Amino acid sequence: MLSHKAKYALKALLYLAEQDENHISRTVEIADGANIPKKFLEQILLDLKRGRFVSSKQGKFGGYYLIKSKNDITLAEIHRLFDGAIALLPCASLNFYEPCSDCKTESECNLRHGLMLIRDKTLKAMEGITIASLVKK
Repeated sequence: MLSHKAKYALKALLYLAEQDENHISRTVEIADGANIPKKFLEQILLDLKRGRFVSSKQGKFGGYYLIKSKNDITLAEIHRLFDGAIALLPCASLNFYEPCSDCKTESECNLRHGLMLIRDKTLKAMEGITIASLVKK
């Protein structure tokens, strides 16, 4: 399941993507507009900034704005940033791989092979969904 943090990050990105291109959104504006608790939003925006999805401007007219195109931000990227691996077990993960301690050999593990199929289909679906594709028209 998607964590609350990842869900709120996606909602914040959707809010920013719906704004005019040069609009800078204050944290309270994002919180109110996307219905996100402000206490969670500030940390989420910092994480998105570290991930190079958004940037911020300081001062009276400061706030946050997208620096990565809404056409290029995928659900897979946001899931990995906030929730980690897409695979259900570390042995089936592409980016967070770890061998299982209870398997004799990975090449003969039917569970791993099945979970890799699930990972591949999930990843393909998540990479095919961008923030732009979710923005209200």
